[in-house]
Amino acid sequence: MVPIFGFDIVVVVLVLLVILTIALGVRTVPQGYNYTVERFGRYSRTLGAGLGLIVPYIERIGHKVNVMEQVLDIPSQEAITKDNAGVRIDAAAFYQVLDAARASYEVSSLDQALVVLTMTNIRTVVGSMDLDQLLSHRDEINERLLRVMDAAASPWGVKVTRIEIRDILPPADIAGAMNRQMKAEREKRAAVLEAEGLRQAEILKAEGQKQSQILAAEGRKEAAFRDAEARERSAQAEASATAMVSEAISKGDIQAANFLIAERYTDALKAMASAHNSKVVIVPIEAAALAGTVGGIAQLTKAVFGDDAVEARRAGSVPASGRTGG
Repeated sequence: MVPIFGFDIVVVVLVLLVILTIALGVRTVPQGYNYTVERFGRYSRTLGAGLGLIVPYIERIGHKVNVMEQVLDIPSQEAITKDNAGVRIDAAAFYQVLDAARASYEVSSLDQALVVLTMTNIRTVVGSMDLDQLLSHRDEINERLLRVMDAAASPWGVKVTRIEIRDILPPADIAGAMNRQMKAEREKRAAVLEAEGLRQAEILKAEGQKQSQILAAEGRKEAAFRDAEARERSAQAEASATAMVSEAISKGDIQAANFLIAERYTDALKAMASAHNSKVVIVPIEAAALAGTVGGIAQLTKAVFGDDAVEARRAGSVPASGRTGG
């Protein structure tokens, strides 16, 4: 057995002391954290992520601070609105430590301080708003809380990034009244929409009738115009025919005179037969009677133009002496 001398023991102790000193002086800081270094109990500096060195036996790690964005659950609490309505509110706060030293030494418990500060400001904001405004302006509440919280936490080296109101619960009786109000409002809107639909339908129906009447009036106007044009053309044709017949008569054409008188006679009989106040009409419908009528017309023509005109017509020409001016 090898004897151990005192010198060897001293060397071993020194080697172990050196190893322990190196181990105490080297610190590895993970990503997302900052370590504060204290020298004789007083803050000295901050170590960032990575490998850091401290003076063993003189310096030590004070606080390990999380510098990532963190979420803080705000407990549910009762608050009174401006119109004396009690509501229950719960929220969540998001924050990030920007200065590890201030967050460690300016406030004793950062999370508890942020919770108390948030709850107090929620009651303040709720107390300044009516219930309807509170329920319908949640974004405005979040913005106001964020502005106040960020200003209050700034001395602690903390940045409040967001404040979110998760739920606002009014009392049961108020919630029931609000539901009834919402139902009545929806029924009112439905009735208004239905009435508006009926109004639009009546307007469209009246517009359709108006257009129909306009088109009917346009049709009657066009028909009247066409009838007037037809009567005008008929009158022109009749005048032209009468002029031609009169010209033929003036030239001694007996057949033209017979045609004109027979046509007028026939039109007179037709008018008598179609009259509404005529119950009984006696007309010569036999061929002999009609021939006698035509014969009477011929006798009348002889009386007007003389026998020479009739004989000349039969011969195919009318002598110049047969035309009398009297």
